[in-house]
Amino acid sequence: MTPKRSIPDVAVLVFSFLFFPDLVCAQDPGLGLPAPSKNAWSVQMAESFIARNRDSISYPDSKRPERWDYEQGVILEALKQVWKAGGDERYLEYLRRSIDRFVEDDGSIRTYEFTSYNLDNINTGRQVLFLFERTGLLKYRAAAETLRFQLRQHPRTLSGGFWHKKIYPYQMWLDGIYMAEPFYARCSAMFGDTAAFEDIAHQIIEIERRTRDPKTGLLYHGWDESHHQRWADTATGCSPHFWGRAMGWYAMGIVDVLDVFPSNHPKRPALLSVFKRVIDAIAAYQDAESGVWYQVLDQADRKGNYKEASCTAMFVYAIAKGVRMGYLDRSARAIAERGFEGMIDEFVTKDADGLPNLNHVCSVSGLGGNPFRDGSFEYYVGEPQRTNDLKGVGPFILAAVELGK
Repeated sequence: MTPKRSIPDVAVLVFSFLFFPDLVCAQDPGLGLPAPSKNAWSVQMAESFIARNRDSISYPDSKRPERWDYEQGVILEALKQVWKAGGDERYLEYLRRSIDRFVEDDGSIRTYEFTSYNLDNINTGRQVLFLFERTGLLKYRAAAETLRFQLRQHPRTLSGGFWHKKIYPYQMWLDGIYMAEPFYARCSAMFGDTAAFEDIAHQIIEIERRTRDPKTGLLYHGWDESHHQRWADTATGCSPHFWGRAMGWYAMGIVDVLDVFPSNHPKRPALLSVFKRVIDAIAAYQDAESGVWYQVLDQADRKGNYKEASCTAMFVYAIAKGVRMGYLDRSARAIAERGFEGMIDEFVTKDADGLPNLNHVCSVSGLGGNPFRDGSFEYYVGEPQRTNDLKGVGPFILAAVELGK
């Protein structure tokens, strides 16, 4: 494992000015989108989040200890994008303050456990890279190097795919693409590791190849290469159902990777093809009446299924960004617009102080583990729903920024 550094913060700053002059206080080019007004949904939801999480990112009803977590990365990415679009500098300050609660002066990451080999732990590294690029402080580079070192050592399937976690051997989950690949891609671009892009493309292409249903085009939540898991189909190794948020993570992961994936790389056309197939499949299951998507995507009429906010927000974001970046036909924007309108109608309410709430977000869903999660329809619809879950609020803000809402 990468050893700890012991460089005082002031010395780090001086060193950064001397050796990284182009990185210190670098100006972000922005998104080329209209600056949001104070009444924009992106700003309203960002302000609502900060009002409820003034000192740290947590859930008021949760007893779990504060820890380095992928959910921080999702919400901080959202605040960053509001700032990049012309939003308040307070969002940038909040981002740095939140990361600095975990990244120590020597670059070590408080509560991070390297040996768990958990892809979820990689996601927040995107913000560490951003802060290093913006400030030049070596503590951020050291933290990023530790996360990159995890990926170098991370256990893989025999076909080269990252295990989702050490405790889930020989399993790839769609969630893992968002958790690891955008960081992996940006880190590789920033530090000139061009050879890594072949591996990044492989992760995205491999899991689609293993989980895509030829009839619907939808992707199953997980794949067990060993076919030994009780939730795995004995013939394919796939889990039984199409979970909305899993496909949302996957779609967001691809569209974010494409930001820095080399334009001349031979695998870029394949990634664009995967992205288009995913969006085509998603669009076919948008609820015609409400414009949103269901927890289990292909079973809208089945008793117990419900309209789910996080997957809807993720799909809206991925589609809207795909159109803006030219990956999708401009006609697809109508799908995103209808989805966003549906979110406002179906999921958003305001509290007594006028702050918006985002309702009907699935709290969590996984496969296997203890207690055992069998991936059945009953399991997915039976997991608790949470109001203002970060996995919904973050993508909602991202979607609003992309649409200029």
